[in-house]
Amino acid sequence: MSDQPWAGGSFGDRGVCVLAPNANYMTLDGTNTWVLHEPGADSCLVIDPGPSDPGHLEAITATAARLVGTDPDAPGLIASVLLTHHHADHSEAAGEFAAAAGCGVRALDPAYRLGSEGLGEGDVVTAGGLEVHVVATPGHTADSLSFLVPAERAVLTGDTVLGRGTTVVAHPDGELGAYLASLDRLHALCEAGEVTWVWPGHGPVIPDALAALDYYRQHRAERLAQVEEALLVLGLDASPRQVVEHVYVDVDPVLWGAAELSVRAQLAYLRAGR
Repeated sequence: MSDQPWAGGSFGDRGVCVLAPNANYMTLDGTNTWVLHEPGADSCLVIDPGPSDPGHLEAITATAARLVGTDPDAPGLIASVLLTHHHADHSEAAGEFAAAAGCGVRALDPAYRLGSEGLGEGDVVTAGGLEVHVVATPGHTADSLSFLVPAERAVLTGDTVLGRGTTVVAHPDGELGAYLASLDRLHALCEAGEVTWVWPGHGPVIPDALAALDYYRQHRAERLAQVEEALLVLGLDASPRQVVEHVYVDVDPVLWGAAELSVRAQLAYLRAGR
């Protein structure tokens, strides 16, 4: 995974990342909004419009118009907006952006949809010849989805796999058991040759998806073992914060609040007998 500054850009023949201006310690360089377009087609898909920032939303539309070769106000330019999950840094602007574009918002959680169409495991979303396959990857949140673009052998992972560092299992909505199963599922797609690239929701693209998934699975196993060891040292009734301070000594304390969410998920997983 790259430590270089990230600014988005074009990837493959079908993906453009428009980086949102909401960088912070949780969003890394900002939210990656993805514009997907089949070469020669007259419409695009937009994944995770991100924050309600007028300049960012204008940049998304301008990118789509450039790809299609038309005016930003052209009807049908955006076929649909898709959400990887409900967190505000991905979904906040979805409704207003879709309403302005004259399209719907498709999400697993009905509360975040605009229009009648939902989104779930096994769905295939099309736009001008482009195919996007929906893969359920719960764990970071209960409604987390990934989007496979077979023509690029790329998977858009939202916050399930990041381009830099590792993600949070956002307990109690997120669950560690579900997250580990989602990592296994993505790993299997890599092993089957269906996925080479990760196009994440934050941070740079990953050209070796299999290596990234290997690292993610190993990291989770190591952290879980560290939490088990911490309970032996601190006692089974140790608080999540005590466990964080014992286990996450290698992590900047500014991230301990996020780490505590993952620790809560790890403790729930262990206490449920895995």
